[in-house]
Amino acid sequence: MKLLIPIDASAYSDVAIEFLASRPALGDAPPQIDLLNVQLPLPPRAGRAVGQEIALSWHESEAGKVLKPAVEKLRAAGLDPAWFHRVGHPGVVIADWVQANDIDLVIMGSHGRTALKNLLFGSVTQFVLATSHVPLLVLRTPQAPQGESLRVGIALDGSPYGEAAADLVLARRALFGPQPEITLLHAVETRVADLLPTDRRDTGLPLPTPTTIEATERAAFEAVVAPIRERFARAGLGVKETFLVGPPAEQIANFATAAPLDILVLGSHGRGALTSALMGSVAWSIAAKCSTPLLMVRLPR
Repeated sequence: MKLLIPIDASAYSDVAIEFLASRPALGDAPPQIDLLNVQLPLPPRAGRAVGQEIALSWHESEAGKVLKPAVEKLRAAGLDPAWFHRVGHPGVVIADWVQANDIDLVIMGSHGRTALKNLLFGSVTQFVLATSHVPLLVLRTPQAPQGESLRVGIALDGSPYGEAAADLVLARRALFGPQPEITLLHAVETRVADLLPTDRRDTGLPLPTPTTIEATERAAFEAVVAPIRERFARAGLGVKETFLVGPPAEQIANFATAAPLDILVLGSHGRGALTSALMGSVAWSIAAKCSTPLLMVRLPR
């Protein structure tokens, strides 16, 4: 597995390094790890004043201040990262690096705090999510998930995006530890009107009973979860299941916080960086309602 960790001088990057250093093993072979620091270009006037050679030296020096401590921490954990620095727009450079170097997973800390100001993940993270088709783990808490084996939730909605999230967990199970606790999540939002004939007054049929409503909800849950449950069973992995009723974003976010989950895996539509369609409205709302680390999974091109 080939990993990319974009890092800067912030505490959010420290969380990403801490998370990776805490993983005892990531499969049969050690992962390939690229640490990438992107320096913003000097303003044109300053660049002309100091000259190209001095500017390059300055960028290299500044990058070293960020990269060297991260390399030392990962080496202390038995990992062997490669490290690089580039000059340019961070989002563009990171997205280009992903495409050019066959990256399997990007791990980033997030500066974002509020969806209302379009800073749910921070502008660089949003750009990478919108332009890259590889999974992106966004660590959104001051401390990395603790423990050798993690509590992992997979949000399912019956779509190919939910299936892709489950497939990613199966394919990269070592990322979550030797014995992760995996929970399949699906929230059913039943509207009584959907259970009625087109014109109930003409038919004279009674309103659905609570028993009927519950049976309908259970059937809807089973239709979504059963195929995924079978995939994990075939892989020899047991899973837990949580049946939620109500608005999906609210219910899943509440569960992720209360459990608490170490990582929530979500399918991502990735349609654009400037609207809630970045992940799909439900996934975006989940992200806005909880600070659980999110593993965003895109469909292949």
